[in-house]
Amino acid sequence: MRYVIVPAVFVLCAMQALAQYGSVRGRITDGETGEPLIGANVIFVDLNKGAATNVDGRYEVVKIPPGIYEIVVSYIGYKKWNSGKIEIHADSVITMNVQLASESYSTSEVLIVAHSVAANQNRTGSGSTAGGASAFGTDEEYASFVENDFRNALLSPRSTFGIDVDVASYTNVRRVLNSGGMPPASAVRTEEMLNYFRYDYPKPAGEHPYTLTAELGRCPWQPSHRLLHIGLQGKELDMSALPPQNLVFLLDVSGSMSPDNKLPLLREAFLVFLRQLRPQDRVAIVTYAGEAQVLLPSTSCDSMHLIRDVISGLTAGGSTAGGAGILLAYATAKENFIEKGNNRIILATDGDFNVGVSGTDDLVALIEKQREGGVYLSILGFGYGNLKDEKLEKLADKGNGMYGYIDTFQEALRMFGSQLTGTLITIAKDVKIRVEFNPSLVREYRLIGYENRLLADADFRDDTKDAGEMGAGHSVTALYEIVPLDAPLDLRSTDPYKYTENRVRPEAMESGEMLTISTRYKHPESGVVREIECVISDEADRPPTPNFLHASAVAEFAMLLRNSPYKANASFDQVIDRASRAKGVDADGARAEFLRLVEMAKALHSAARP
Repeated sequence: MRYVIVPAVFVLCAMQALAQYGSVRGRITDGETGEPLIGANVIFVDLNKGAATNVDGRYEVVKIPPGIYEIVVSYIGYKKWNSGKIEIHADSVITMNVQLASESYSTSEVLIVAHSVAANQNRTGSGSTAGGASAFGTDEEYASFVENDFRNALLSPRSTFGIDVDVASYTNVRRVLNSGGMPPASAVRTEEMLNYFRYDYPKPAGEHPYTLTAELGRCPWQPSHRLLHIGLQGKELDMSALPPQNLVFLLDVSGSMSPDNKLPLLREAFLVFLRQLRPQDRVAIVTYAGEAQVLLPSTSCDSMHLIRDVISGLTAGGSTAGGAGILLAYATAKENFIEKGNNRIILATDGDFNVGVSGTDDLVALIEKQREGGVYLSILGFGYGNLKDEKLEKLADKGNGMYGYIDTFQEALRMFGSQLTGTLITIAKDVKIRVEFNPSLVREYRLIGYENRLLADADFRDDTKDAGEMGAGHSVTALYEIVPLDAPLDLRSTDPYKYTENRVRPEAMESGEMLTISTRYKHPESGVVREIECVISDEADRPPTPNFLHASAVAEFAMLLRNSPYKANASFDQVIDRASRAKGVDADGARAEFLRLVEMAKALHSAARP
């Protein structure tokens, strides 16, 4: 490594408060090609600060108290880089450009240039990303929820919920951790953390569009309990086999979308998306700011240059008439509807609607009226500072689509590359899962996550009830914590009723079955309803599979981030141990990245303790 340090030159500070701090900025690139690394993590060890690089590979961490620090730079597929001891002075700006070495590349080079500037000088620059707490703004909105409690298996033997294939919570949590902060508890939705990852579930080969598998093992954070791991795996489709597509890009170009992590990133993401489309596909572009307009009528993708030019020319400004944009997008999609094709609106926004129909309940009602026409709505969230996560998650749910959050260009490549068919094509509608527990073996159980997808027992066979949609290649993972009948008693156990008594059937006591899992779904075109069933016995002594190890690690991590009342003996070290053992081949690097996030959260948690 080579260091070049230019001594600091001090000038008079105009703003005394800012003069108490220093800052670090720079660019992270590939050590071999010089290409920018987007979404690289720049973390100050033992300090609650850090940043992630933007689309140009640039970052900035501001308001650093004077002191001596170590800085770690990491990126999927590259060797970590450690700065060693670097001294930060008040009112100084250090430029630190790092060239990372890939796992197969043996050298790296760093150039550090330190100099001071007046404290009132612009410290962000056009290419920076926010560091520290600035990556999470007070205007961000998340729906608070109470985690599922344990239920008595004798009194309530069945648990029913609709699936969820959203993944936005994981990428949003990643964004906050990469920026050196801990996410708010309400931003951590366990099911979306679980469903971000690929699992080695069996692929469907028969009549059903997905497989159902399950595994039972010891609960890592409460060894006297069991943990049930349920996995659904949807069939994969090649882009060449997809039906013609009628796509409407509904793009927020209001003033709130102007930062680099919003509209500029949106443009880059959709230009990647366009590369995947075929001549038989069609794209219309609807934008909204102070008003909604059709910026590009439905256009065949054999005129791709026209579509690219419109995307490349997008600029931000004005207020946010999101409701009008949604109505115009549905009208555009219906006008160009393709029978037996894929008709879908893809809304990209930070969710800040403030003109016309803008309340969450009103927007949900609007979408519920529109969804029966065969047009699905998927939503991509961008940016931070005023992200309306609660609104976007509900709208995607009611629009029969998925909700994703794009925090980096790397995530855009994932969403519009390996995950594209899952984003576009629905293979099963209104997918529900029901688990019935045998009270002769199970005292209590708790569904981990899916709080906003719970259904009544009667809803399982009520095919008018809306539930989750599964996309091509999607997997769905769910976990139940189970209290066996022979587990030690605790204060949660329900007192016996005075006037009634529930009894277990004799055949249930003799069956050896611990539970039965049933799933129910509709064919997306014919509407034919089918079911899949699986019976599970107690297998607590069977060695856990990598799927079980990883899913349990993710769930335990989510409980730690939420400071869950059910975390029992959970710890970051346990999460790291199981996730390390479950890493495997890790072709997309997601599991290695997860380990780094856990390590960052552990360091931040330790630094926050008195």
